[in-house]
Amino acid sequence: MKNNDQILNLFENYLAQMQFPEEPELLYKPILYSMSGGGKRIRPTLLMLACEAFGGDVQQALPAAAAVEMFHNFTLLHDDIMDNANVRRGKPSVFAQWGENVAILSGDAMMIYAYYLLRKVPEDKLARIMDIFTPMALQVCEGQQYDMDFEQRQKVSMAEYMNMIELKTSVLLAGSAMIGAVLGNASESECRKIYNYALELGLAFQLQDDWLDSFGTEEELGKKIGGDILEGKKTCLMQQAMSHATEEDREILRTTYLDNTLSDDEKIARVKAVYERYDVSHAILRMISTRFERAIAILDTLGLDSVRTEHLRIYAENLMNRKK
Repeated sequence: MKNNDQILNLFENYLAQMQFPEEPELLYKPILYSMSGGGKRIRPTLLMLACEAFGGDVQQALPAAAAVEMFHNFTLLHDDIMDNANVRRGKPSVFAQWGENVAILSGDAMMIYAYYLLRKVPEDKLARIMDIFTPMALQVCEGQQYDMDFEQRQKVSMAEYMNMIELKTSVLLAGSAMIGAVLGNASESECRKIYNYALELGLAFQLQDDWLDSFGTEEELGKKIGGDILEGKKTCLMQQAMSHATEEDREILRTTYLDNTLSDDEKIARVKAVYERYDVSHAILRMISTRFERAIAILDTLGLDSVRTEHLRIYAENLMNRKK
């Protein structure tokens, strides 16, 4: 069996050999720019690991792995337009580099190309994979809409927030794992279990990302700390604090990011002081641990030899930057 690094190298080599037409340049060049821009490749890696865990041929999984990565990057192109984001993975976003119209159309082409790649999976598995991929893609769009809706609302419950990140983040990871399992000839029961493993892991990953934005380091987060606070995002930390805070502290949470008399550092410090009053950090860390432990526990129910699940376990630990 191939380890995680070997799987990743195999996928990167496959991507490097993908070719697009040279013209029209402003349609295809941004696609190459986006797909070669790095990223953790967490979705295609998991798809291929799941395929191999159930005894499948990872070479046959490469087109589907490329399809989920293509779809993921399509969503990033459009997200950057909606967020007016000028930077993606440490370099200018497609939106910043070529403008809104190019980012829209190149993103559309990426979504279409993802379906083209799926046509390359074994014919006997195509219908099942399409039944996974298409609703998964729609759910990601639903999650993005909920995320935008929340920006306009004063109150968002923790349950609503968890549903949003499940749709926006976790279902793409879970769907990728399930597609890999189908390609590995897993049973329907095993496919559902691997889906739930990845769903729990995706939730843990997003909760950790929220936590790192306030309590991590710039090295861990990959960008400046406190961005969510400065944007007034209704993250899990915000929901946890709002559910326990006094009305006075709730007002601080609601309005600090709008206070132009405060510097960015002062805004971050003021909100974090509220978080600390209600032990928000520890509460979210407990949620992260619970989700992670659920994911790992599911691996033990698959009925596979431990050698076959070991790389999935290592994948989860690496994703969460955990040590054995």
